[in-house]
Amino acid sequence: MTEEELKNLDKEVKKLKRIATEWAGQMHDLVEERLPAAYQEIPGIAQSTYDACQAWAEANAKLSAAQKEMQV
Repeated sequence: MTEEELKNLDKEVKKLKRIATEWAGQMHDLVEERLPAAYQEIPGIAQSTYDACQAWAEANAKLSAAQKEMQV
């Protein structure tokens, strides 16, 4: 992996972390402000939060592996 590709992957990880954090914020707002009346929203927000966190975790693992490879 080139230095440029590593830099782009790092940007992608940061972007995915921001997206996951935004979904987590929506989940928090649901819990703090709209439950129990908006309980129907739980599955959709939970799935979107899970998916965003999973995307971040996969990209972060790829970044960590690439960084280790560059150190060798």
